[in-house]
Amino acid sequence: MKVEFSKYQGTGNDFVLIDNRNGRIAPDNFSLIEKLCDRRFGIGGDGLMLLENADGFDFRMRYYNSDGKEGSMCGNGGRCIVAFAYHLGLVSEKTKFIAVDGEHEAKITNTKDGIQVSLKMIDVLDIEMGDDFYFLNTGSPHFVRFISNHENFDTFTEGKKIRCNNRFAEKGTNVNFVSFQGQNITVSTYERGVEDETYSCGTGVVASAISAGFKTGSNNFIIKTKGGFLEVHFRKISNKQIEDIWLTGPATHVFNGTLTT
Repeated sequence: MKVEFSKYQGTGNDFVLIDNRNGRIAPDNFSLIEKLCDRRFGIGGDGLMLLENADGFDFRMRYYNSDGKEGSMCGNGGRCIVAFAYHLGLVSEKTKFIAVDGEHEAKITNTKDGIQVSLKMIDVLDIEMGDDFYFLNTGSPHFVRFISNHENFDTFTEGKKIRCNNRFAEKGTNVNFVSFQGQNITVSTYERGVEDETYSCGTGVVASAISAGFKTGSNNFIIKTKGGFLEVHFRKISNKQIEDIWLTGPATHVFNGTLTT
């Protein structure tokens, strides 16, 4: 079987995207999806997305981690699939689509530096606050810990310790480490499913910005990740309710290709 695909990246978080409106790729073909994400024997990516038909929406986003398993919401993936739909001619400046965590809106802007996508995330309705951490679900679960700075910090080792501890070992969690740079923040992420540090994580950046907001009182952050800069703004209703959450940043087309499987 020949598989036509596109490769996209959002601040270094890279994805394989396939237009699956014809249903050629079975959504439970996990071995194929894992093979396509393999960086040595396939195309390579932090994840893979199928763009599918969905009644009442412009499209459905079906997201898989690089281990081949269907995953929870991916913020950078959401922005990239919006750019993919835009390039396919399915949407123009605005879109409404459905993902595993529910309905999303997005806005597309063409700039001199390329396409920028603003993605509306789900409301956050419960936040656990510990002595030295925050735990919240922004479409995917995130454990957020603040550190003094990122210089020489080992995100992989420290993140894996938390992801594999007694609390999270069975279902896993993403782990974010946050340091302040003036009024803005730097974020590094260990992602479950990838089981490694990634260059960026959209839902993690959102979780980190909301957590930072509890410390500073701000509701708007520019976030530096290993792969570039993102922006998050939101509206705080209470300590347990955050609404109108938007994640904004570049969504870049890298290349198209065809793979014979």
